[in-house]
Amino acid sequence: MQPHTQSEGHRVSDLRYGRVRTDWTLDEVRALFALPFADLMFHAQSVHRANFDPNQVQVSTLLSIKTGACPEDCSYCSQSIRFETGLKSEPLMDLNEVMEKARAARANGATRFCMGAAYRSPKPKQLAHIVEMIKGVRDLGMETCVTLGMLTHQQAGELKAAGLDYYNHNLDTSETHYKKVITTRTYQDRLDTLEAVREAGLKVCCGGILGMGETELDRAQLLHTLATLPEHPESVPINQLMQVPGTPLYGADKPSPLEFVRTIAVARLLMPRSYVRLSAGRSEMSDETQSLCFLAGANSIFYGDKLLTTDNPGEHHDRQLFEQLGIRTEALSQPEHRAICTAEAV
Repeated sequence: MQPHTQSEGHRVSDLRYGRVRTDWTLDEVRALFALPFADLMFHAQSVHRANFDPNQVQVSTLLSIKTGACPEDCSYCSQSIRFETGLKSEPLMDLNEVMEKARAARANGATRFCMGAAYRSPKPKQLAHIVEMIKGVRDLGMETCVTLGMLTHQQAGELKAAGLDYYNHNLDTSETHYKKVITTRTYQDRLDTLEAVREAGLKVCCGGILGMGETELDRAQLLHTLATLPEHPESVPINQLMQVPGTPLYGADKPSPLEFVRTIAVARLLMPRSYVRLSAGRSEMSDETQSLCFLAGANSIFYGDKLLTTDNPGEHHDRQLFEQLGIRTEALSQPEHRAICTAEAV
């Protein structure tokens, strides 16, 4: 495939790899996707090495602190009350139980503890309980991340005051494809939450999902939106859809392994100093596919047998793969970024 010619008259060879910039054009992003695979991997690995230790991966653990009964209609989600998926709804967890899970995660090598609640947006009483969880996890010396749905500016400020490090709020897909996946909230709703999170001084964890019927153009548009935010997300999770029986997207075509790896590599080039997380879907990937993702610039994973409600590779398997690849896990005391970053992203 020939490189896509950019509307400004530049070609792929003219792109300045490794610069942190938020003025990417969609044509430039499409040009990256069109690169020969070997060239794309070379540039992605070069940029990755310039900003991170190529043999080190940050490890997070994700816990569902409130499961099911979500009023949203996200077509991929087992937790929507609108779909019959067999998932049992559970109330917000007790603080002591969350702390027990956090201690176990730290003992297993996780440096960041992420907590997810199936809300459209949290109510004041719910947020007050979650604030105590954040404080408790921080007291363990771990980084904290939550995903609670849409936030107001005031709520984002309360989370910041509690010591929260990251807020996760994925865009999921392109704005064009979004309305085919979700109708109960708009793309702008998601962008507004990201703005509230940023204005509160929180770090942003924001990415998307592959395998929801999107095209390569949709993937390019998603990454273009992320890379042209006023600041890059500090964390960019790239998920492969975990198909759940009973959801509308069950049976959707899966991206090929090389399509997935390409997306990781392009994310690395667009957001050089971000942590790019190889997120959901690893349980259905071969070791070889995961290895290519790390080579393409992925440097963060979720550790543990389960994500929110879906399977994840076991810790023993991950340790074996890391040993084969010579990968070390990031230490708790290590600074999050190895390079000074004026426009941080993960």
